[in-house]
Amino acid sequence: MTSFDNYLAPGKRGHLIGVGGVSMSPLAEVLAGMGLYINGSDMSDGVNVQSLREKGITVDIGHKEENITPDLDFVVRTAAVHDDNPEIIAARKLGIPVFERTQAWGAIMKDYQNALCIAGTHGKTTTTSMCTHIMMAAEQDPTVMIGGTLPLLKAGHRVGKGNTIIMESCEYYNSFHSFYPTVAVILDIEADHLDFFKDLDEIKESFRVFASHVPEDGHIIANLDDENTMDALLPLGRELVTFGLTDKADVWAKNIVFLGTQTDFDVMYKDRKFTHVSLRVPGMHSVKNALAATAAAICLGAGPLAVKYGLAAFTGAGRRFEFKGKFNGADVYDDYAHHPGELCCLMDAIEPLDYKRNIVVFQPHTYTRTHALFDDFITQLRRADICILADIYAAREKNTIGISSKDMAKEIPNCMYIDSFEEIEKTLRWTAAPGDLILTVGAGDIYKVGENLLKK
Repeated sequence: MTSFDNYLAPGKRGHLIGVGGVSMSPLAEVLAGMGLYINGSDMSDGVNVQSLREKGITVDIGHKEENITPDLDFVVRTAAVHDDNPEIIAARKLGIPVFERTQAWGAIMKDYQNALCIAGTHGKTTTTSMCTHIMMAAEQDPTVMIGGTLPLLKAGHRVGKGNTIIMESCEYYNSFHSFYPTVAVILDIEADHLDFFKDLDEIKESFRVFASHVPEDGHIIANLDDENTMDALLPLGRELVTFGLTDKADVWAKNIVFLGTQTDFDVMYKDRKFTHVSLRVPGMHSVKNALAATAAAICLGAGPLAVKYGLAAFTGAGRRFEFKGKFNGADVYDDYAHHPGELCCLMDAIEPLDYKRNIVVFQPHTYTRTHALFDDFITQLRRADICILADIYAAREKNTIGISSKDMAKEIPNCMYIDSFEEIEKTLRWTAAPGDLILTVGAGDIYKVGENLLKK
């Protein structure tokens, strides 16, 4: 297939389908900034579409055959746009090449001196956000793509003028194989996305291929404490930069002190203190994410003060233990955790916080994940004082397995399955009491429960 690299030239004309999306709108900005003529289409108007129009990029609402004109050199689509889309059909009729979003970003990445990609089963969004804070504090003016909203940016992306690009990099459908990092971070590897991957060994192989894209003069940053990560990278025979909680790692944490939701510790690099960090997000997993971000910053030449002040200003990414407000004296938080490993980290973080009761409202995400990791979900959800289960969020799937949240509820003490958000909100209204923590958890739309509760 023709490489997207061939189209990164001033004067080339491109059309982006789904251009209002979180990773497509900054792609349009970057391409236009490189001197290409870019237009696009989206199913609905919105803030991103309006912003693109203000920058002179034409956006049509609706996907229509006539949006694809013979003068186009290429088309880029999001993963949500399939082969039966009228614009894809039209492009192929005209012989116009169609690229995936990740292919475009991968080609663009090669134009940056520093391309930092953060991968892993858990913690990608938070660590990418921490890296952004640090590199902004280092005044590197980075271009950024995050899979969530970062308050610092008031968005999930940023188009900078510096020589650094920071990309959250997902393994699903091997999409990160299109990326070419100079610095690659692998946070952890667990069994997930088993609707695509056959097993854990295939997932390890996918991460190995991703890491192999780093040039010899680049850096692969790995979690020394994660056996799967180290096992996956061993066959590469490459020197690794490691992070972890012991002095066996290159970058490690010493003198860790937990003060409510704040964590203080010294970051050690090799045998010396690099800097002191005060994190305003709780949990040991946050410490590990901060160590990974620090390791990346060191590889990119950022100094101790950029790490110190960048991390001190970080208060969390959207939907990552995000404080939403108070209801009837209870604190309401929301979190994106949708894998047992993430739930484990979340429960580890909240249990020391001295709430009277932890009320966890969980919405399982996809039937395949719920079925494959059923017992692990049960183990973590049993840790809640009160557990409320919503229906499984189907996302891209149909329930061919015959699994439901009712099956999970039977295995968890102090748990109830409730089949509508409205009824969950009613239950929380008469359950919530001063000193409680109400935590809505899941990758679907369960956050609406907490927001509706606070509205009323």
